[in-house]
Amino acid sequence: MKIALLFAGQGAQYVGIGKDFYENFSVAKKYFDMAEDILKTPIKSICFDGPEETLKMTENTQPAILLHSFVCYKILEEKGLKADTFAGFSLGEYSALTASGVISFEDGIKLVRERGLIMDRAVKSITGGMAAILGLEDSVVEDICKKVGGVIVPANYNCPGQLVISGEMEAIEKACKMAEEMDAKRVVVLNVSGPFHSPLLEPSASELRKVLDSITFNKIGNKKILSNVTASYHNDNELKDMLVKQMYSPVKWRMTIENLIKDGYDTFIELGPGKTLSGFMRSIDKTKTSLNVGNIESLNKTLEYLKL
Repeated sequence: MKIALLFAGQGAQYVGIGKDFYENFSVAKKYFDMAEDILKTPIKSICFDGPEETLKMTENTQPAILLHSFVCYKILEEKGLKADTFAGFSLGEYSALTASGVISFEDGIKLVRERGLIMDRAVKSITGGMAAILGLEDSVVEDICKKVGGVIVPANYNCPGQLVISGEMEAIEKACKMAEEMDAKRVVVLNVSGPFHSPLLEPSASELRKVLDSITFNKIGNKKILSNVTASYHNDNELKDMLVKQMYSPVKWRMTIENLIKDGYDTFIELGPGKTLSGFMRSIDKTKTSLNVGNIESLNKTLEYLKL
């Protein structure tokens, strides 16, 4: 069994996130309590009790998901899981870096709150959005983006037949119409606050760079952490540059998983809320084992499979 750990992205959050772990595992209690001290925010009650509108605020969502994902990892680690390969979807890349120890827990949770605030400020001055195009080849969607004009790009390469585009709202609407005319199975304008992973966010990347420069990054060493931007393994020299680029570049998730499969990984464990990445996994290669840990029920199933 060759295991890679996958960390959930933004959008998977729900009210009650992490509550069952907090009540049943001392390691979960430790990190939820620490997070509250670090953030000086009632993150526990936001996660456990909501309301949903408060949890959905980016400056809360990003720390909540990193915290929950990190706790899932720490519980598995306590149970005897040994894994040295980490990948995360967008925000999840920061969870992966924190779980791997490249970024400390304190820095990781503060960093994603700042990232959330930077992204929130960035989109307030932009009329943009994102849409998922289902049932077309990536190359067809890429051509549509080129033909439409304006600022519009592929943003999330999720799995075969599913590509999310991002950019100016007018261009998104035109691209969706064109995709429908080309017999896309489904076109969904996403309920997001802005055009994430597009060049429209590039002007704000310098703010993120300042935050990244203010924290200590530990050496990657023998850990393997994959970059959303390149779909290959991070190295110490380019790590910060890649995190800055990630803000306005596509998430190459499908390619990330395909590269891991080429490297012999056959068991993938999604950590954090939801099962989005497990769903992508089945579309990319259903012969591989896809597990997830987001609550006690899924934890027990995963532990049983891993014989831990």
